[in-house]
Formats: sequence, structure tokens, C-alpha cells
Amino acid sequence: MARPLVADIDFDALRHNYALARELAGESRALAVIKADAYGHGAVACALALESLPEGKRPPAFAVACLEEAEALRLGGIASPIVLLEGIFEAAELARVEALGLWMAVHSEWQLQALLAHRPARPIPVWVKVDSGMHRLGFAPEQVESVWQRLSAAPECATGLQLMSHFATADAVDAGYFETQLQRMRDLAQRLQAPLCLANSPATLAWPQSHGSWVRPGVMLYGSDPLERPSAASRRLQPVMTLRSEIIAVRDLAVGEPVGYAGRWRAPRPSRIAVVACGYGDGYDRHAVDGTPVLVAGQRTTIAGKVSMDMLTVDVTDIPEADIGSEVVLWGRSRHGAVLGVDEVARYCDTISYTLLTGILPRVPRRYSRLD
Repeated sequence: MARPLVADIDFDALRHNYALARELAGESRALAVIKADAYGHGAVACALALESLPEGKRPPAFAVACLEEAEALRLGGIASPIVLLEGIFEAAELARVEALGLWMAVHSEWQLQALLAHRPARPIPVWVKVDSGMHRLGFAPEQVESVWQRLSAAPECATGLQLMSHFATADAVDAGYFETQLQRMRDLAQRLQAPLCLANSPATLAWPQSHGSWVRPGVMLYGSDPLERPSAASRRLQPVMTLRSEIIAVRDLAVGEPVGYAGRWRAPRPSRIAVVACGYGDGYDRHAVDGTPVLVAGQRTTIAGKVSMDMLTVDVTDIPEADIGSEVVLWGRSRHGAVLGVDEVARYCDTISYTLLTGILPRVPRRYSRLD
């Protein structure tokens, strides 16, 4: 019998979330971001699930961080355009960019020079990345007009020019800095008569004025709500990953008995503790505090004691039917219908859903099937 821990991936939920992004995008096209192995869900499998949608409903392009991620998609049979969000990391990669038919961001002078010196057999679609205030990657706004002109003057090298940037605070209730970044990009686009790609997941959900020619839904595709304050739209997201395991042992404890390393949790009453096959060796966050929610047999209860490498312990005192083999959902949708959001679990771990989803390790099987 196999260890019971599995990450169930629900393609219906993935397609639902992408359809929501398209609906919110209006006239904008929706680029599906599947970097970091589709945020831990399996990039090739998720891309195939989206690419199999009917014409007009599938993504017009996918986005990844680097050439290696794009190569894996091509090897997996993905034929759609793929955007390299960080562009190339050395000039030699341009030959593979060309051979694989990729689109690429250009965010720095050395990348621009490498592209203009490469002279591909077919021009490469280029997205010029602007540092509108994130101060991470991108040309300063005052440099962009010159960059645009140099690329426009080399149609044998570059085609399909777009402007792109990244918002630092699109998830926040306070829109001040977001609006500053947006205005900078609007001004640039107007001067250059350039198409824009700005909206990440939170901006796609909450800021229609930022949608431009393209939106870039990422974590929202996987059912995580990136907004500081949930909206009517974000509440429509469906969880794609369910991290599911089972109880493998049960212990009855007297008042005051400790559980786990360092005895962090002690029974405040006669207690029944269940041991679950899941731990930080699987990618579950070791920083989960006592009280972090889980679902046992569809009912909410909490972690009791520190997470171990291969196991964690939960309090099932108030779930008398819980026993060896009972379903445990660490996040996602229980077979009993209850849902535990990964965003809620992340708050108890003092982190964000991105780290939980991308942190699930390869020893946890991904099971790609629609939940009934």
C-alpha cells in the first residue's frame, strides 16, 4: 500500500479560473503564467489542460521564467507561443529562443545588445520590460523611448513589440503606489503608441483600468486569492490543488501530556491526537503554528504540535469518527465537500500561498483527475 499523501490537481477548477480571468480581462488577451512548474501543479500537465480548450477559449500564449521551463513545455507537446518573462541569461540562449519559437522579455542593455547582434532567421517577438516602480527588472522609464526606437529600427531582429511592467502593490487596499506605476506606463504607451501588458493576478481581479492589451494571470489560475481584501471576483476562484492524506495512527492523551518535538503543544483536556502522513519533508511548512486548520473527514480541526519531517499531528478530540484511514485535507477540497483555502493556511504559517504551493516536493505524487 502506498503512502497516502497526494496532491490532487483538478483540471476543471484550473479551466474555471482561466475562464474567470478571460471574463475579467474583457477585450484584453489573457496570458497564462505557468512558471515554477505551474506554481507546483505541474507545468506540462496544466498547459496541456488549458491548450486543449476549444479555440477562442484557450490561452493565446503561456509565460514562464526561463528557457529551461520553456524547453520542458515544448518537449511536453505545447505548441502555443511561450513568453520568457526574464528573457535570456546569456547571449548563447538566443539560438534556442529562435529554434523553439519563443517570445522574450528584454529588461536590460546587455540583452538588447545581444539580440541586435544575433540577427535571427526570423524576428523574435519582444516585450520591453519597464521598471515603473518595482525596482527589480526593467529599463528606467526615461530609457524606454530609446530602447523602443532601436528595436523598431531592427525589424529583422525584433517584432511584435510590447511594453510590460510589474505592479508592486496591486494586491493592496491602498491604491496610491499602484496608480503611480499605472500612470507612468500609460504615459509611456501613449507616447510610443505601444500595446501594454501590466496586470498580474491581483490587477486582473481588481483593477480593470490596468488591463491593457494583455493580462498575466498567475497564482489566481490555481485558485489562490492574491488580494489583501477579497473581492466578489476573487471569491469565485476554485482551488486546483488539494493536498490530501490520511490518519495513520491515533493516540489518547491525559491532561498535560505533550505532543511532538519540544512538547510545544500540551493537552488542555483529555485529548485524542491523530498522526497524519505529511511533513516538512513533503513541503508542508514547518512554521505552521498550533491552531493551523486542517480538515479531517470534512470537519475543521487544527494542528497540535510541531510539524515533523514525515508526519504532523492534529487534535481530533471533537471528531469521534476520525480513525486510521480517515481523509485529511491540508488545503483544498475535501471529498465531503468542505473547502480549506491555501491562503488561510499560509497566514498561520506566516507566509503566502505561493510558497506553500511551489514548495510541495517531488516525492508527493501529483494526481491529475477531476474531483467528483
